[in-house]
Amino acid sequence: MRLHWNDLPAGTRDAVAARTGPVHAATTVGRGLNSEIAATLSTGGGRVFVKGLRCDHPRVWTQQREAVINPYVAPLAPRLVWRIDDGEWNLLGFEYLDGRPADYKPGSADLPLIADVITALSAIRAPADIELKQIEDRFADYLDNSDDARQLSGNTLLHTDWTPDNVLIVDGVARVVDWAWPTRGAAWIDAACWAVWLIASGHTPHDAEAWAARTPGWAGANARALDVFTIAQQRLWSSIAADAPDVSWKRGLADAAACWAAYRRGGRKEL
Repeated sequence: MRLHWNDLPAGTRDAVAARTGPVHAATTVGRGLNSEIAATLSTGGGRVFVKGLRCDHPRVWTQQREAVINPYVAPLAPRLVWRIDDGEWNLLGFEYLDGRPADYKPGSADLPLIADVITALSAIRAPADIELKQIEDRFADYLDNSDDARQLSGNTLLHTDWTPDNVLIVDGVARVVDWAWPTRGAAWIDAACWAVWLIASGHTPHDAEAWAARTPGWAGANARALDVFTIAQQRLWSSIAADAPDVSWKRGLADAAACWAAYRRGGRKEL
């Protein structure tokens, strides 16, 4: 359940105001699944986006991970401007981006912008001094063997969650938000994760791969690696959809992943 600004304890709100100046208005952001509270605040120092979880939340560690990765991904991502942990709530305050979610549909003018930001991200090496999940470990339940795992491994910093809500178009540039799950893996993985969302948005697998191929990291994705990835994605999204059969977007991603895997099994002929 998404909470509102006034649902926070007075002491927590005061701690935020001490960093931002008086909070004149707050607008709850309905999109996104990782935060208990997400809101845009109009403050004495301007607008700021705040997101957070209770300190006893089982995923509160994602707040720490997002904070420490921010210097490596800004300004491709919004800059973190403050952090609060008052023992009850863990909050992150980011620069406000006046943008809109990306449009992934065929023919969208946003598609080249997203390819550009994935290209920029694929040049960032995963920092050695930050504990990050390996992509092959995250996908371990959906891989058949250690050779499959090696197909995905690498040392590029990955976002992996390419829902359109996580890509904001701001003044003709794509910016990537919600870095709760930064991961280490092969340079082509983010483009491949995007391709699943493209298929779910109406692209054919052939066209989705063509868009992914606009990113230079894609050249490192040999046919074997892509086959492994698409099978893992089919298994992953099938499991997610099975746990929430009434959630249409999860079913749509499961169908898209299955479509892509079938396309590659069929010799890359459109179904």
